[in-house]
Amino acid sequence: MNFSVHRMLAVFIKEFQQMLRDRLTFGMAVGVPILQLVLFGFAINTDPRALPTALVSAESSPLAGSIAAAMQNTGYFRVTHQGTSDHAAEKMLEAGEVQFLVVIPPQFSRRLVRGERPALLVAVDATDPSASGNALAALNTAAAQALARDLLGPLRELQPQPPPYEVVVHRRYNPEGLARYNIVPGLIGTILTMTMVMLTALAMTRERERGTMENLLATPVRPAEVMTGKILPYVVIGYVQLAVIMGAAWLLFDVPMAGSFGLLMAMIGVFIVANLGVGFTFSTVARNQLQAMQMTFFFFLPSMLLSGFMFPFRAMPQWAQWFGEVLPLTHFLRIVRGIMLKGNPAAVVLPELWPMLLFTSLACFVALRRYRRTLD
Repeated sequence: MNFSVHRMLAVFIKEFQQMLRDRLTFGMAVGVPILQLVLFGFAINTDPRALPTALVSAESSPLAGSIAAAMQNTGYFRVTHQGTSDHAAEKMLEAGEVQFLVVIPPQFSRRLVRGERPALLVAVDATDPSASGNALAALNTAAAQALARDLLGPLRELQPQPPPYEVVVHRRYNPEGLARYNIVPGLIGTILTMTMVMLTALAMTRERERGTMENLLATPVRPAEVMTGKILPYVVIGYVQLAVIMGAAWLLFDVPMAGSFGLLMAMIGVFIVANLGVGFTFSTVARNQLQAMQMTFFFFLPSMLLSGFMFPFRAMPQWAQWFGEVLPLTHFLRIVRGIMLKGNPAAVVLPELWPMLLFTSLACFVALRRYRRTLD
């Protein structure tokens, strides 16, 4: 059988024209590589710097000032709060407002001059070990060089190693620096994001492809009732997935549960509804299941990369952080890690809850607006 180039070209032209008619698929084919290049090339950074630090100093001596300046000169520490009380600084660390808490104790300079090697306390939020690892390594170098210009004359004998003071690091909420304490709670959010958006996006699209949408439209069911009826079964599925993940987190990975279990379940419910709203919106836009899958991936990729699940959130540039703050997964990761690892109460969780509620309301509003009671 002879191979005809003309027939092959005819099929090629027909298929290319058909592909151009499906503008959404063609846009995804071009947009996904661009999105990956931008995110991996500009937004992702595994070496976070200028991490927010609270400095609590019991004295205002030149030596204490030199130590604070040396820490900031490393590029990893950025003093955002200074002169606060120990209790207020602890609350900032608990709420995630700062990554480090540096405490210079009373009579630090006096004990240092006497050669007693006083302790400099550095408390770090270790819920994400990768976000503070390089900073802690740089802290040891800064300790050795911080007072090089101050220990002169009679104090020169204090310059040889070891440093004239001791740096005591407390890894709060994850003393052993175990990565699974950070990864496993984050998997709750990433798995629910992927499955909830995808399942809901396919639900309405599948009915449209099979022709059962006409039967649904012939009923007196209102758009809000259709949306609620479609979402609720997947809420149940989401909690079933949650039971599997939480069981593995406790039985296999020994992840602690320091906070309220009921509060965590309530926050997960809000997060599930937010993602189901996104999936329902996608189902009103997609013409087939392939497009629904493509749109799900287009939403899931930035959610996974810009939320702080895979890479430290504070390591990203400012524009990427602004974009990440829009995504519900970003706020949910802070909530779930805060409740499970820190034991955060409802008062600390609420600032992260209202962005999720706003996103959920907007997604549901768009879905209801796009839902049509009649077929085109």
